[in-house]
Amino acid sequence: MNATIKTLGLAAAVTLAAAPAMAQEKLKVGLLLTLSGPSAVLGQHARDGFQLAMKDLGGKLGGRDVEVIVVDDELKPDVAVTKVKGLIERDKVDFVVGPIFSNVAVATHKPITDSKTFYISPNAGPSNLAGKSCDPYFFATSYQNDQNHEVLGKVAENRGYKKVYLLAPNYQAGKDALAGFKRHYKGEIVEESYVPLNNLDFQSELAKIASMQPDAIFTFMPGGMGVNLVKQYRAAGLADRIPFLSAFTVDESTLPAQQDAAIGMFGGSNWAPNLDTPQNKKFVQDYVAAYNSVPASYAMHAYDAALLIDSALKATGGKADDKEALRTALKKAEFKSLRGDFKFGANNFPVQDFYLVKVGKRPDGKFQTEIVEKVFDDYADAYAKECAATN
Repeated sequence: MNATIKTLGLAAAVTLAAAPAMAQEKLKVGLLLTLSGPSAVLGQHARDGFQLAMKDLGGKLGGRDVEVIVVDDELKPDVAVTKVKGLIERDKVDFVVGPIFSNVAVATHKPITDSKTFYISPNAGPSNLAGKSCDPYFFATSYQNDQNHEVLGKVAENRGYKKVYLLAPNYQAGKDALAGFKRHYKGEIVEESYVPLNNLDFQSELAKIASMQPDAIFTFMPGGMGVNLVKQYRAAGLADRIPFLSAFTVDESTLPAQQDAAIGMFGGSNWAPNLDTPQNKKFVQDYVAAYNSVPASYAMHAYDAALLIDSALKATGGKADDKEALRTALKKAEFKSLRGDFKFGANNFPVQDFYLVKVGKRPDGKFQTEIVEKVFDDYADAYAKECAATN
């Protein structure tokens, strides 16, 4: 495989294989991901998903050899901006793939897109970048932040829950999450609680939930925050009394740590590992074999990001210097997504299906989310109508 993977700020640089150099220079892709701290597992899934795609593509994108440069944004927007400038000015990358967190996406959006470097998000989808601040150089292979949360709002409404307690971290994605839930839920919000990003102790919030006795809680708590919340929720005896609805709180990035504490809890997603297609089955099987863990959506979106870049470069004959031709090819999204239905809307965010999922246990003893029902079909985000810059 003719791809080189460099990791900056981590311990090692890995060359996946050597091959005779092509006359054409190597394409350069920067992966900007959170790879340290409580939420590092999210970035690890995205990194591993992208690298698995590179393996499956023979180490090439659009027929070109590739150098992949991995940088850790440390979940610090100022650090991320510095590292992005290095990717653009020193490494001269053709694409930046990342980030995981929306505060990093917002901070790095302008320096990347102002340089006319294509920025492809495998997770973060803040509302402003889908709407008024959309940009022809920014694409998401994930979703707009609100959408997975909208699934749970719709489910809560459909199931007749009269009172719901809302809980999220105090940053853009947390605010988008609760806004998404409320878009379809019309019942009473008994409490809307925000905690600091990377908060790990939820005892005061759990005491409120126990005293208020809502019909359900809805939460968005990614990474280590979600691990602790689920364990503490179960330990407090609430899991059997008050339904736990969430997005990104119980998924394949957190389940290895949550394990039985998460069984039966619900999530909203555009995909699940048990999605029954040959392409997805192979992806999940290969990912488990390579990394000994079940892939989360972060891995799937990053895999799709590589497929997207590959499809666009095939359309341009491997050329990345004609930005308009490359942008047009990216917009067409002529690849087969692991999730099935996929196309870009007017704002370069996906139009796709969304599901209610539930935590279950695989025959091999590993945990995964599994599709319960489809909630939205070919669903576009609510902010696309505010975007005027991508066409």
